[in-house]
Amino acid sequence: MRLQDKYKELRNTSAALLATNFYNFETLEGVLQAAVQSNSPIILQLTRSSIEYMGLPMAFQMAKTAINYHGVKAWIHLDHGDSYDLAAKCLDAGFDSIMIDASEKPFRDNISTTKKVVALASKYDACVEAELGYVAKLGQSTEKEGFTMPEEASRFVNETGVDALAVAIGTSHGFYKKEPRLDLERLARIREVTNAALVLHGGSGVPHTTLTKAIAAGVCKINLATEIKNIFMKTLKAKLENETEIDLRKVFPIATEAVTILVTEKLNVVNNK
Repeated sequence: MRLQDKYKELRNTSAALLATNFYNFETLEGVLQAAVQSNSPIILQLTRSSIEYMGLPMAFQMAKTAINYHGVKAWIHLDHGDSYDLAAKCLDAGFDSIMIDASEKPFRDNISTTKKVVALASKYDACVEAELGYVAKLGQSTEKEGFTMPEEASRFVNETGVDALAVAIGTSHGFYKKEPRLDLERLARIREVTNAALVLHGGSGVPHTTLTKAIAAGVCKINLATEIKNIFMKTLKAKLENETEIDLRKVFPIATEAVTILVTEKLNVVNNK
């Protein structure tokens, strides 16, 4: 099933998918083990930095091979794609879905950039996600506000034809200094005036009860990245603190297992288990 078709199914049933970033074999394996154990479909995400770290063919083929090996229903997605060129390379590689993030550009420029990527992706029958509003990225101010306006969301989706739209309703990337308060009424209004699948970026650290309410209000995709990196590195550092073992094949599995436990917990929330 194409991801864009899955999104339509999710909108009709007020359900969502978990979208997880991976950074190496160990985090990929940890995520997919969770999907196997919970019998859940999942989206695997790669950013530009992860692609540059692993190499595009290597990263994509590793994910594709792992999906087939585990027999998991999964889609490979470009997260926060920042250029037409990167989107094109990912589509050529075989990605199921791409995000073009021109949200920091003026509204009209965001529309025109997104339209070009949507036109390109249609030739590959691939899904496209865009972003509208201000969702603070790592290192950016979380004090600035730029919530997505329903009327602009409606116009944006109609003019671009995107399948999924990341909305700004109170989340940010990275860890929160205080518990985020999401504008769920705004989210519900955006859902009413658009037919796109709505995406919640900055899912790390959002309370589980809030995630459940967001899904009920219209979110179809929840992104998880920071918590994956954090639990992997914290677990690995704790393991290595008094460890003399130099065989990484004996050291890394405990951190991989920690990722599996985390993602299984998030999948249970998303699946309302």
